[in-house]
Amino acid sequence: MAEVNVVLSANRYGKDKVRVFRIIRPSTPGGKQIVLEYNVRLMIEGDFETSYTQADNSKVVTTDTMKNTVYVFAKTSPHVATPELFALHLASHMVTKYPHVTKAFCEVESLKWSRIPVQGVEHKHSFVRDGEEKRTASVEVDGTQGKDKLVGKVTSGIQDLLVLKSSGSAFENFLRDEYTTLIPVSDRIFSTSVDLTYTFSLPSLSFGAIDKLEGLDVEAQFNRVAASAKEVTLEVFAVDESASVQASDQVPRGSFLGNIINPIGETGDIVQDGV
Repeated sequence: MAEVNVVLSANRYGKDKVRVFRIIRPSTPGGKQIVLEYNVRLMIEGDFETSYTQADNSKVVTTDTMKNTVYVFAKTSPHVATPELFALHLASHMVTKYPHVTKAFCEVESLKWSRIPVQGVEHKHSFVRDGEEKRTASVEVDGTQGKDKLVGKVTSGIQDLLVLKSSGSAFENFLRDEYTTLIPVSDRIFSTSVDLTYTFSLPSLSFGAIDKLEGLDVEAQFNRVAASAKEVTLEVFAVDESASVQASDQVPRGSFLGNIINPIGETGDIVQDGV
């Protein structure tokens, strides 16, 4: 039997669906508590060829290690309350700690918990799940140019933002043929689930000890942009006289990029699942 020459062209592996719940308690008595619920995915690339081709496990960073790293960082990271910074912290750690790891990818899905209002005042430690939309952050940290010259990419967004308008939407003048039964309407109910993503243009992450994330947040303003992204999307959906799902897809995109500005810039995409 002829010998088969197998070449590993690429590899990536990691741990998915790591569930995190963190309570941040105030340093002073009587202050507001913060609750965070995340689903985390952590992946790595690097020099792992022998683990695939020679059954050599000596370089394998176990998925158990990755899971526990997420838990430790959820407890100790000063950046845990901002999904983008938390993901950057985790991914940068994986690249800088292990010499043979060249890239790390971290995705954080943040579930929504809102404070319960009591007599018009937000309660300090009681919360309600008042929506199924999720804030998302997807991070790539590339260390192929050197561990002290990391290159980062951050894509943030919203998923499963369910919206509805009972008027102000039409669908007319569409292509009709012998298979079409849909009746044109000048006013209809319009409901859709919105997925929104926007990518930050980051400067070079020249930090070996992960010591510049706070400064990066000052520039990127991750939390402010996330809040503004939802606000702009909802406002545009409410006031736009929609001619179609396709036309409504483009209106928030332009408004979002025109109104949400930070010093390092973003580009954005919107996906709608129309009903």
